Amino acid sequence: MDWKSRRIRTILEAALAEDKVNQDVTTALTIDPKLRATGTILAKQACVVSGLGSIPVILEIFGKMSGGPTGRFEVVSHSEIFDGVQVKAGQPLAVIRHNAAALLSTERVILNLMQRMCGIATLTRDFVNVVSKTKTKVLDTRKTIPGLRVLDKYAVSCGGGVNHRLDLQDGILIKNNHISLGGGLPTVLEKALKGHKPGQVVQVEVRSDTELEQAIAGGAPSILLDNMTPAQTKKAVKKIRAALPETTIESSGNMNLKTVRQYALAGVDFVSVGALTHSATAVDLSMRITADVY
Repeated sequence: MDWKSRRIRTILEAALAEDKVNQDVTTALTIDPKLRATGTILAKQACVVSGLGSIPVILEIFGKMSGGPTGRFEVVSHSEIFDGVQVKAGQPLAVIRHNAAALLSTERVILNLMQRMCGIATLTRDFVNVVSKTKTKVLDTRKTIPGLRVLDKYAVSCGGGVNHRLDLQDGILIKNNHISLGGGLPTVLEKALKGHKPGQVVQVEVRSDTELEQAIAGGAPSILLDNMTPAQTKKAVKKIRAALPETTIESSGNMNLKTVRQYALAGVDFVSVGALTHSATAVDLSMRITADVY
């Protein structure tokens, strides 16, 4: 993750502006502007870490937004703590030495961002663990928070998942609405195969035996089995492997931790899980700020 990229900085700037961090009246009225302090970010529950790189960038942006010097800062993590690592409850994720007012004003933005990212990474790791010792990989979807997709998908990768399409130009995925509006599966698949650019994967969603046969007949390079049972999936995989051995196969539709391994054992290459980013529960993190440690 390039935390200093223009795209990421824009997201972080918007988060800080939303909280009006340069107008923190409580801190301005109660805290000595010259006071130095140490903030320790603690995991209050076991989780997979994600988002550590955002901390120095947030502090740097805050310094520019505040309109005045806030002094030097330092962000330190133990060498064994980095994005993608599993930590236990009570473990410190990072220590920030900075101006006390800066810590107080940016605390919520830092925690909000990391709590969500750690939550996504942790849920992703749970899914990855469930399908362990199979050849199936866990994919994310575009069911992300508007404006935060790049962060959501990075968090998925921290948990061991694989990013699917980042956006609509990132690949061709023919879904049921394209099929119904475009003249049927054979027609839209043929158009996509003729018009796709090099490097663009053409994937078609199938929901029935008829659509499966049409996708196979059309030579689909990638087939998405949508809302099929594990038994139906296993049968479909056998058909696809026999006719199109190079075609990749994905399952989707209400995947959960109780059922996902059944789909993996059915032989699919991928399972896509919208819940990774639309239903992940934020991890409980806190920042303990003291003036006597620095």
